[in-house]
Amino acid sequence: MEQTITSDGRVDRRALAAVGVTVLLWASAFVAIRDAAQYFAPGALALGRLLAGSVVLGVIWLARREGLPPRAAWPGILTSGILWFGLYMVALNWGEQEVDAGTAAMVVNIGPMLIVLLGGWLLKEGFPSRLMAGMVVSFAGAVVVGISMSGGAGVPGDGGAPIVGVLLCLLAAVTYAAGVVSQKPALRHASALQVTTFGCFVGTVACLPFAGQLVSQVAVAPLPATLNVVYLGVFPTALAFTTWAYALARTTAGRMGATTYIVPALVVLMSWAVLSEVPGWLTLAGGLLCLAGVAVSRGGGRRSPAPDVPPAPDVPPAPGTASR
Repeated sequence: MEQTITSDGRVDRRALAAVGVTVLLWASAFVAIRDAAQYFAPGALALGRLLAGSVVLGVIWLARREGLPPRAAWPGILTSGILWFGLYMVALNWGEQEVDAGTAAMVVNIGPMLIVLLGGWLLKEGFPSRLMAGMVVSFAGAVVVGISMSGGAGVPGDGGAPIVGVLLCLLAAVTYAAGVVSQKPALRHASALQVTTFGCFVGTVACLPFAGQLVSQVAVAPLPATLNVVYLGVFPTALAFTTWAYALARTTAGRMGATTYIVPALVVLMSWAVLSEVPGWLTLAGGLLCLAGVAVSRGGGRRSPAPDVPPAPDVPPAPGTASR
């Protein structure tokens, strides 16, 4: 993964460690979602996860007495809360009911390329020279994955799930990218803990229509499935989203997006070990094309300048001692 660089050219080791925590926990989330999705509907799973994350973040926010985020941070908090904490989680949960965890991770990892595009346009971070070539390669990979998962290729072992699963993962990638780009300006005015906590609160409110469904499904779900939901809220949400925001405040959105390249590889390994799931060869090839497109879009261009904004208030890279 790319290093996180300070304005004087040094590696910010704490931010780099925060990125490592984020990547590992987000990879584990794909596996936990896949397992919990057997017992929880997409919206109920998202709400349960967000409720657990909100409780942990809220307690830590109160203990640290950081107060409410400044008014200037709220547009980014509201947008990222609705798109990333809310819509993204529902779309990803739904998509993982149709495709395996490794495939979902590979398709969602188109998101970093979109972050580069949106960051260059909206945040004025600039456009790497090979961005358009990377877009073509990455979306070609998404098409290959879609064909393989719909059974159109006629390849044994590649599954026959509806293409809707891949499309939902693509929607998750878009909302993930939009959420990151929305969150970046908010971190100029508020701490990582404030932005993450109130983004999680906003996502929780957005998912409240699924409350009845969550209550009825918790009542019949086995305890390990419910504990999976709690794990998703405490670790990949409360901890990993905070460590992500901590590092994002100290570098560009495009550079941060590049750090998630390793997530699909970790997910495939974890899903093989925990769920005995390995994508078929054509699905894997399409996913690798997605990743190659992201790599092409980030390669060969000029180095992005460090953002000329003051660093966010210094907060620990993890909320308390706890962690999608």
